[in-house]
Amino acid sequence: MSELRKRNQAAVADLSENIEVTETVELTEKKPETTKSTKGHIIDLIICVSGIYASFLTWAVLQERIATTPYGPDNKIFRASLVINTVQSFLAAAVGYAYLQYKQSRRAAKGLKKNTTVFDSMYTLKQLSLVALSQSLASPLSYTALKYVDYLTSILAKSCKLIPLMALQVTLYRRKFPAYKYAVVVLVTIGVSMFTIFHAAPKKASGAGSEHQLYGLGLLGISMLLDGLTNSTQDQIFRKNADITGPHVMCGLNLLTGVFTTVSLLTFSRPQLDTAIAFIRLHPEIMRDIVLFGLCGAVGQVFIFQTLEKFGSVVLVTVNVTRKMFSMLLSVVWFNHRLTLGQWAGVAAVFGGIGFEAWMKMKKN
Repeated sequence: MSELRKRNQAAVADLSENIEVTETVELTEKKPETTKSTKGHIIDLIICVSGIYASFLTWAVLQERIATTPYGPDNKIFRASLVINTVQSFLAAAVGYAYLQYKQSRRAAKGLKKNTTVFDSMYTLKQLSLVALSQSLASPLSYTALKYVDYLTSILAKSCKLIPLMALQVTLYRRKFPAYKYAVVVLVTIGVSMFTIFHAAPKKASGAGSEHQLYGLGLLGISMLLDGLTNSTQDQIFRKNADITGPHVMCGLNLLTGVFTTVSLLTFSRPQLDTAIAFIRLHPEIMRDIVLFGLCGAVGQVFIFQTLEKFGSVVLVTVNVTRKMFSMLLSVVWFNHRLTLGQWAGVAAVFGGIGFEAWMKMKKN
């Protein structure tokens, strides 16, 4: 039960790995942020932010129910997480395509070019497939790491997404960044290191030694590299094709991720599929929660992409930072985590670095 709760906490903080595209700060650099964020669409912004929080608050509650609540008189718990991810991916792809049709119809009404083709070239298909694959691999690695490191270490590690993103974009795609971005990376790295180093020693051994903790940190590192590959490749897709928009990526990524997880269920993870089918036959009410869970995540993606398109990445960064901060503070209060002074300093360094980046971008605009 504690393992399921840990996985649930990680998913709440990360919005599930299928939503990784929405966390990419650099994704919309090609879009003119200044014109988008200075139009005074305050009502639209309130709707977008409210939609993000409302959708994923419901999403988190539903996942808590699926992951920890016994179903039926036999008190069985549904453990087929890959089945849930598959259903969520296909639902998000369907909602993403509907969102794409809506956005492109509005473009056509204004006399602009309409493009509803998700995979408009072999290059786009290959790149989106790479993103979907790396995204699918990062999620289980991140969850497995929670067996060896605590929740807050995992959350702070996820706040370091700029590190692998910048490293891979510099080495793989030959991009250049302003000096302040490297300063942000240093701040965040120091913060995470402090949080890990100053971790209060447990009064009683919990079965996870230092070598296991190093193993967990290694899994987190690989997961972060895969996240960096995901994000940097997304950036490349947007730069190479000006006709690709947020709804295209939302639909394409979720569709491909759903295909990959389906193949996995039919081959390597067939026992999980058989177990899930048997569980659903005994407790059909689980399907209601799974479908609602997937729809809430999909609707949340729509609001996030709307925020990206209308207000740019600076506003989205602010929304995501506050969401992560609330997630961490709630974890400290609700689950009675205790932080040392050094750990609090690490937390301050992490969010100070992220806040400094947002401030520099705002100042630039």
